[in-house]
Amino acid sequence: MRDSVIITTPEGKVVELVKSSEAGDAIQHYEGLLCPGFINAHCHLELSHLKGAIPQHTGLVDFVQQVMGRRGATEALKLEAMLQAAEALYNSGTVAVGDICNTTGSIAVKTNSKLRWRNFIELSGFVEAGAEKRFNDGLLVKAGFDQSLPLMDNTVTPHAPYSVSRALFEMINAATAGKLISIHNQECAAEDELYLSKTGAFLNLYKNFGIDISSFTATGKTSLQSWGPYFDRQQTLLLVHDTFTGKEDMEWLKANQTTAYYCICIKANQYIENRIPPFELLRNSGAQMVIGTDSYASNTHLNMLEEIKTIQQETAYGIPLQEILTWATLNGAKALDMQEQLGSFEKGKTPGIVLIDAVDGLKLTGDSAARRLI
Repeated sequence: MRDSVIITTPEGKVVELVKSSEAGDAIQHYEGLLCPGFINAHCHLELSHLKGAIPQHTGLVDFVQQVMGRRGATEALKLEAMLQAAEALYNSGTVAVGDICNTTGSIAVKTNSKLRWRNFIELSGFVEAGAEKRFNDGLLVKAGFDQSLPLMDNTVTPHAPYSVSRALFEMINAATAGKLISIHNQECAAEDELYLSKTGAFLNLYKNFGIDISSFTATGKTSLQSWGPYFDRQQTLLLVHDTFTGKEDMEWLKANQTTAYYCICIKANQYIENRIPPFELLRNSGAQMVIGTDSYASNTHLNMLEEIKTIQQETAYGIPLQEILTWATLNGAKALDMQEQLGSFEKGKTPGIVLIDAVDGLKLTGDSAARRLI
């Protein structure tokens, strides 16, 4: 709102938005833009120790193999890397994170954290025979989160279509009725190739890791249209990456009345595949869009403003900054079901206040930076 003053408590709870003429004398003025705290809808805090460890532009299949081969590190090193990453998220204006968890390792960081977290306990396993064990192992991780962080939302979720078997999808479906689930979706062309014709680069990944895929049968459909029907219990989908999502996929979701949020991690897409998502298609199709940073394994920053700057720079047709900021704030809060407290400057909320400086009107510049005020 133009010519408005935000009145908050010392803790940042919004008391009122009033005209400057009604706000009294003790007004603090800032040069730049004020916005609510950012919602990072997709992150992998556990991978923070891999910062700079994996080369860029290798393609997703090689990237996945490198992550699987490099996850090992001392617990002390992992913990220190996660603590530093959480501090970087906080200082750059993030207030809440949708975090992917494969272990209970991040619990210590999230206990008494200054950030809010929604924890997605990620399950994977492409071999049908191993589904029950993989599912039960995931439930043990979830139980650890539920015991230590009972006030947080902790939900089992599938990793990706190329790493989850039909049996495991069905078990996750049964356990997540009415829940929000997160899934890496159509991040590379090989994912659709796998489901369309059981061909492509993922066959090499399975071979390299000795994974028997004899029970997998191609569907003749795209990845999203192949796994989407597994979720039939009114789940909300948080679709992450969407680099190769097509118009027919979005139409399929609408026809099946599936609520979905499309999470853009543009810098990770550039880091891994050197591609960007189909912004024009997503916007023209009325997609509910949110933003994530992905992990330090696939990004040089966990800074939401850097994601926003990159979106503005890489989309030649000019997406208004106001729209992108809505993806990064209110839409993200809605996706993570945190809109009652976060995402906008509404009376009664405690959304955090972020200052974005070095702006040119309503455009970011190369020097634009975000810092937390509250």
